[in-house]
Amino acid sequence: MRVMVLVKATEDTERGILPTTDEFAEMGAYNEQLVNAGIMLAGDGLRPTSHAKRVRFDADAKTVLDGPFTETKELVAGYWIWEVASMDEAVEWLKRAPFGGGAEVELRPFYTPEDFGEAFTPELQEREDQLRARTGQA
Repeated sequence: MRVMVLVKATEDTERGILPTTDEFAEMGAYNEQLVNAGIMLAGDGLRPTSHAKRVRFDADAKTVLDGPFTETKELVAGYWIWEVASMDEAVEWLKRAPFGGGAEVELRPFYTPEDFGEAFTPELQEREDQLRARTGQA
């Protein structure tokens, strides 16, 4: 199963405070373990929301909002995409992550075609599969 691992923002990440050389090295070693185990498919850190924009879709209008956004508990500072056998395996890998006190990380499974039921017809699934193949996600 694929899961997205969402690393929540903190006041420090929103201020643009970057990790130390030791912290970068420690996270790099952890990422290497994930890659070597065939778990990590992708991952990156995100710039603070002072560099971000949001688009709000209303009935007749689309409104662009410029960052920064103030509710840090709702923000994401980075992510991984992992391929794991189960949520339990994802939790076990996440427990090994070199995060300090106060970090909060969320694990969210991706939908699978089976989750969508009859509305996701074989024709729609084939079209989605073709798009994924074109983007290298197949």
